Amino acid sequence: MKKILIGAAVAAMALGAGMAQAADDLTLQLKWVTQSQFAGYYVALDKGFYEEEDLNVTIQPGGPDIAPTQVIAGGGADVTVEWMPAALAAREKGLPLVNIAQPFKSSGMMLTCRKDTGIASPDDFAGKTLGVWFFGNEFPFLSWMSKLGLSTEGGDEGVTVLKQGFNVDPILQGQADCVSTMTYNEYWQIIDAGLTPDDLVVFKYEDQGVATLEDGLYVLEEKLADPAEVDKLVRFVRASMKGWKYAEENPDEAAMIVLDNDATGAQTEEHQKRMMGEIAKLTAGSNGALDPADYERTVESLLSGGSDPVITKAPEGAWTHDITDAALN
Repeated sequence: MKKILIGAAVAAMALGAGMAQAADDLTLQLKWVTQSQFAGYYVALDKGFYEEEDLNVTIQPGGPDIAPTQVIAGGGADVTVEWMPAALAAREKGLPLVNIAQPFKSSGMMLTCRKDTGIASPDDFAGKTLGVWFFGNEFPFLSWMSKLGLSTEGGDEGVTVLKQGFNVDPILQGQADCVSTMTYNEYWQIIDAGLTPDDLVVFKYEDQGVATLEDGLYVLEEKLADPAEVDKLVRFVRASMKGWKYAEENPDEAAMIVLDNDATGAQTEEHQKRMMGEIAKLTAGSNGALDPADYERTVESLLSGGSDPVITKAPEGAWTHDITDAALN
C-alpha cells in the first residue's frame, strides 16, 4: 500500500512538473531598444502577468539594424510592436500584417526646430533642411509635407530632407534646422545637450492633424486562422494590457523594471523615469482595443501623399477586434 501511495505521489509530481512546463512560448519583437517605450511588456513579465496566463514570453529588443517587419516575416517572432504606417505599407507590398491591439492612443512624434533658424510655423519650412528618420518612420512626415504642398526635393519652395540617424546630432551641429524627435526620447536628448525649451519650437504631429498610430501589436494573418494561436494571443494581450495599466499607475517602478531588463547598461534612471512619464500620456485612454476612427485617420493621412502616397488604396483586413474583444471583455 505504501509503495502504491509513493508511486501515486511521484506520478502526481511528474504530472505537476509537466503542467508547469506546459506554458505556451511566445516571442515579442520590439520596435527599438529596451526602454520605457515598452514598459508595459517588461512589467507584465516582471510581475508574472504572462505567467498567470500560462505564457512563456521572450522579449526581443530592436535596434538600428533590426526591422521588426522582416523579423516577423522570417518567423523570428510571433508578435511585433510596429508603427501603423510601416505595417500598412508592408501589408500593401505583400506581408499580411494585422493589428490585434493598440496600447498607444496618441502619437509622440514631433518635429523639433531651433528658433534661431526663423521657423515659427510650418509656413516657414520652405527652404529649410529637416531631419527625418527612415526605415518606415518617414511615412508620417512625407504625408505631412504633401498636405502642406511642400516638395521634399529641396529648393526655395520645398524642403531638403536629411536622412537622420537615430540621434539628434544634426540640430546640435547645425546640419539641420529641425529634426525628428519623440516627446519621450530625442527631445530630451536635445535639452540634455544644452539647448533650452526657449531655444526650440516643436510641432507635434497630433496638433498638425497628421498623427498616425504608433506602437501597435501586429501578427501575421495566418495566426488568426489557428484557434490555438488565437487563444495564445488573447492571453498575451490581456496580460500585456494589465502590464501597461500598472506601468501608467506606477511610472517610477515601471522605469526601474525596464532598467533591470536593459542588458546593455546604456539607459539611465533619470532618462527612463522621464520617458515613462511621457509614455503614460500616450497610452492613457486606450484599453488596448484599436479605435476605428484613429485607424481611418491614419489611413487617410497615408493616402494623401499626392503622386507618391505611402499606400495607394485603403487596406482590407488590416486590423481586428477579435483578440481584444476576447481579452478585455
